Amino acid sequence: MELGPYLILASLEGAVTAAVLALTAVGLSLVFGVMRVVNIAHGEFFMLGAVIAWWVAHITGGHPAIGFALALIVAPVLVGVIAVAADMTILKRLDYDPERTIVATIGLLYIIQQLTLMTYGPEARPVEAPFNTRLAIPWFKNGEDGWQMIWPWGLGTTSYKLAVIGAAVTVLLGVWALMKRTRIGLVMRATQADREMALAFGIPVERVYAMVFGLGAALAALAAVLIVPIQQAHYLMGGDPLLLSFIVVIIGGLGSLPGTVLAAVLIGLSDGIISVFFSPTLAKILATLLVGLVLVFRPQGLLGKRGV
Repeated sequence: MELGPYLILASLEGAVTAAVLALTAVGLSLVFGVMRVVNIAHGEFFMLGAVIAWWVAHITGGHPAIGFALALIVAPVLVGVIAVAADMTILKRLDYDPERTIVATIGLLYIIQQLTLMTYGPEARPVEAPFNTRLAIPWFKNGEDGWQMIWPWGLGTTSYKLAVIGAAVTVLLGVWALMKRTRIGLVMRATQADREMALAFGIPVERVYAMVFGLGAALAALAAVLIVPIQQAHYLMGGDPLLLSFIVVIIGGLGSLPGTVLAAVLIGLSDGIISVFFSPTLAKILATLLVGLVLVFRPQGLLGKRGV
């Protein structure tokens, strides 16, 4: 069998991973870039998005597309509201001190995790995709009659996985437009650049922080809603997204959204290709080694700035 079809399949799987990882990591990077807060509970917001998506789909019933469409709206909004409440009741009272907020978000992680276990249970539960047409992967082979298109048996992807990639790209472009083309983005960037100067110009910094913390959590929840028809909702599913998001943010550059997206694409594609041809464990090991190399030779990350 030709190597090409397998490489295409691995790249598509990696692209799905990269799309979801980019959404999750951008949320984490946004929170750190504006607030200088390392959110250890970010993975649990991801998990909450998946669990809420299951609840919404389960309660709605009917055609899977109806419940899934509602989940795309309800889960990010509800998780964002929970994050805003956590910011106003916990992080704000700590004056966003970097060391104390790390401890606080660790506590928040365990609170969310245990409350989910008590209400949702320990089972892993699937959410049915709104559509899931099987698509074969074509390949071209040079034979006696010239170049011919072949369809390797058993190799293919689904229409939903391609939709996940498209949805993630659309949302990321929306985040970029929000940051670069709107007044809200200008206020967020001003707060990121100099908090004291922003306060002097009358910018409500604490409200900006609450909005950013909620937006970061909502992006993680949206990523979870997109991936839960491929994986399953489970109360312990936040660990891997948190670890990979930190790896992506470190490689891309703390607080750099373009760097985060670039690193997510690199890590996601390499994870998909290495997992198909070798093993998922090797992919994680190589990603960790890459973090070490970046920290040694370029501590600010690929597109980060020195002193951030």
